Amino acid sequence: MAFSLYQTVKFYLKSVVFGVLIAGCALYGVISSIALRLVGKVNYAQYTVARAFFYSLKLILGINIKIKNEHYLKGLPAIVISNHQSALDIQVLGRIFQPGYTVTSKKSLAYVPFLGWFMALSGTFFLDRARSAKAKKVLEGALQVLKQKERALFMFPEGTRSGTEKLNMLPFKKGAFHLARQAGIPIIPVVVSNTSTIFNAKRRIFNTGEIHIEVLPPVSTKDLETSEDVTKCCEKVRSDMIKTLQKVGYSYAPGVKPNEDLQPPQEEVETDTEVEVISEDTPLISTD
Repeated sequence: MAFSLYQTVKFYLKSVVFGVLIAGCALYGVISSIALRLVGKVNYAQYTVARAFFYSLKLILGINIKIKNEHYLKGLPAIVISNHQSALDIQVLGRIFQPGYTVTSKKSLAYVPFLGWFMALSGTFFLDRARSAKAKKVLEGALQVLKQKERALFMFPEGTRSGTEKLNMLPFKKGAFHLARQAGIPIIPVVVSNTSTIFNAKRRIFNTGEIHIEVLPPVSTKDLETSEDVTKCCEKVRSDMIKTLQKVGYSYAPGVKPNEDLQPPQEEVETDTEVEVISEDTPLISTD
């Protein structure tokens, strides 16, 4: 009972610190984005803030990240995809983002103080999903920017946080693959070790530890001619990512044993992600 209480208190205290760090880095992002925009280096805005957040969590909360095959992340333009697990994914983005990386986001986030201001100043593509014509223009502009300025768009193909304690992934949505095909750019798969040993909201776990990431070779989309080709590519990439996840395993947390053999809580709650995930219904996606 005493240990359970300690673990719960630790979880909430660390969660508060986590939130404060996000707010602090967002404020830093506003300032740095303005400065970088003035000197014509706005493509470094999200990269610098991502690194600031990564090193802040590493120093204050003791969460480190090691990456295998990081050089693949520098092959731009591209669409980068990764498995989506929990709020700790923000720390993952903080480590894998390179200069020129960006995301799409819900338009409503643009009005959130500090965070929204930073996203707007740093080149985030805001989508108004209620207005398909405007969303289409945003996506068309995003694809042009990716190709012309050699940038990368980061997406979570699972569509929501899985919160899983298993070495598995949710089914992939094909939006990222359709966009990559239309832009004629590769997809870079990123596999993140299961982080439930470090952060698990359902079990009120928030530990120190080390996350392991393996970047897979870029997947060409130039030969994808039909929707069926896209589907097969999506399934193949997901299969390869799951195989790699099972090899990478669980994130390391001192004294913690992976919960693979435990039954997760019965009540599964899906949480929204701050990073917009483009679905198959999004305008600009081929319907052939």
